Amino acid sequence: MSQIPDRIPPLPAPVAEQIAGLTFTAGQPLIIVDADEVLFYFMRGLETFLTGRDLYFDWASYALYGNIRQRADDLPVAAELLHPLLQCFFDEATESLEPVDGAAAALETLSAKGRVLVLSNVPMSARQARQRALQRHGMDFPLIANTGPKGPAVAELLTRAAAPAVFIDDIPHNHASVAKLAPAAHRLHFIADPRLAALLGPAEDCHHRAETWPDLQRLITGLLEPT
Repeated sequence: MSQIPDRIPPLPAPVAEQIAGLTFTAGQPLIIVDADEVLFYFMRGLETFLTGRDLYFDWASYALYGNIRQRADDLPVAAELLHPLLQCFFDEATESLEPVDGAAAALETLSAKGRVLVLSNVPMSARQARQRALQRHGMDFPLIANTGPKGPAVAELLTRAAAPAVFIDDIPHNHASVAKLAPAAHRLHFIADPRLAALLGPAEDCHHRAETWPDLQRLITGLLEPT
């Protein structure tokens, strides 16, 4: 894989503003961690949300589209209705999602080795709810509400930090984006919900697939400890 990133597209203004508001310590490594299915059990919350609307998740694949179905006739929710449905879910349920087992304890320990940043594709309308949830569950780290693939944001963070970085995410296309635009970041693939994890193998562009937060903690410690 090439270590020379392609031209980095401009960041959306809200993402750029959030990153510009951060301060960095020269040489301090970054631990850039996703939220849904990494710090919080997204699918557990989504299933509860869907049940209250006479919908269910089919578990036929990793994708949301096609798997969110109507109980009345088993037909998938139409594509044009999916985005507003998910927006409603984030607005209503973000603050109440369960934290992933071991995440807070691992990040507390790892924060002594690097700067922890939460890079989440949570809608801006639910950003404050996500920050409150992070605080409530012992993960009070800076939150960047991102839009789209995460490569541009990670590339900007690496440029500003000028330090090693670890990236943790459940979505393969985010690993591909980071591999393309910020290849120096060490990419760890993690999916908290075992039902969801069983639907997908290791991301093609990750360096390692982890199964638990203790596994992630061990890997990240090894990457960031001086040799």
